[in-house]
Amino acid sequence: MDTLDLLLHPVRLRVVHAMSGGRTRTTSELCERLPDIPKTTLYRHVGLLVEGGVLEIVDEQRVRGAVERHYRLHRDRSAIDPRAGATMSLDEHRRGFAAAMAALIAEFNAYLDRPGANPYADSVGYRQAVFWLDEDEIAEMIGEIQALVAARAGNAPRAGRTPRLMSLIFFPAEDPSGGPAGDGAGPAPGAG
Repeated sequence: MDTLDLLLHPVRLRVVHAMSGGRTRTTSELCERLPDIPKTTLYRHVGLLVEGGVLEIVDEQRVRGAVERHYRLHRDRSAIDPRAGATMSLDEHRRGFAAAMAALIAEFNAYLDRPGANPYADSVGYRQAVFWLDEDEIAEMIGEIQALVAARAGNAPRAGRTPRLMSLIFFPAEDPSGGPAGDGAGPAPGAG
């Protein structure tokens, strides 16, 4: 299974999220972190991520006669690289988006199910906005966001820090001609 197939699955995406930030976790710890996923399902997906090189085993210990493995995310294999992304089919993009949304919904529900969840106090946001941008402006905006994210991406876990999941989604909200996709009609005169 290639990295693309491995990562276009909601359970495996959730495992990748749970392992991010340089964390080392056992499968038992992942089960505690993702209690809504059946243990057998989680073990199977961890195995696939190990086979595919997305997770690496960093330690093994004997616990009550069984071998307990400690896993860490292999950073170079935990994301779809730009070259692979550029060659994805429309169906693969559709699958990827559906997997990302399913993982996001599951993560949000797990957050809401935690004791003491307080979306307002926790600065939870799920807003959408439409920006009118040409190709240069969207490239500039993406660069600015990447720089902003890169400034915090190296933060390691420590007391007082809580992992925050952020999802950015960019796509054209309508056909570039301004009309419904495929009809060739432009915007009505005076529209704007």
